[in-house]
Amino acid sequence: MFLIGQYDSPFVRRVAIALRLYGLAFEHRPWSTFGDADKIAPYNPLRRVPTLVLDDGEALIESTIILDYLDELVGEGKAMLPRSGAERRKHLRICALASGLGDKAVSLLYERVLRKEQLALWVERCQAQIGDVLGVLDAERAKVTTPYWLGDRIGHADIAVACVVRFTREAHPLLLDAARYLALAAHADRCEALAPFKEIVQPLAPPKG
Repeated sequence: MFLIGQYDSPFVRRVAIALRLYGLAFEHRPWSTFGDADKIAPYNPLRRVPTLVLDDGEALIESTIILDYLDELVGEGKAMLPRSGAERRKHLRICALASGLGDKAVSLLYERVLRKEQLALWVERCQAQIGDVLGVLDAERAKVTTPYWLGDRIGHADIAVACVVRFTREAHPLLLDAARYLALAAHADRCEALAPFKEIVQPLAPPKG
């Protein structure tokens, strides 16, 4: 199977890191949604990443769907998300907040680099949403006394948060002050020190307007 998308996307990166942690072999096709849209279209008409193309040609889109498939593939004992109950909902909530934060951080970046005249109301809204989610995630992480949200082993919530924190740090350094979000920064740094995070990384290279 092969994974489409560049690793400066927090969504592509979280999928690639999960694949590596699960020990699943894959090829990487670092196609850009801007420069390589025509290559992506046959697999994903939305021309979005990540897209994971399986050995039989089936194309999975959106990181949440891809990770759900990977969890099913590796089985309940190895899956990085509880299969049911309150714990599952708790970690899905963290993943949803991280994904939403990533969406807003990407939107704000595109607003800056692709529009000659930024829409002030949209910029202010995105900044407020980013700040509020960072505050909630930091408070939630501060309550957790274990190394990771799932306990002693890493889970999808941990990966999603770490990937989005890195992206936001690079894209909007003024919005993510490590001194203000101590628990969140410490969590991200712990994850980034792991081998898969060090291997699967790419400096942010935003599109040019």
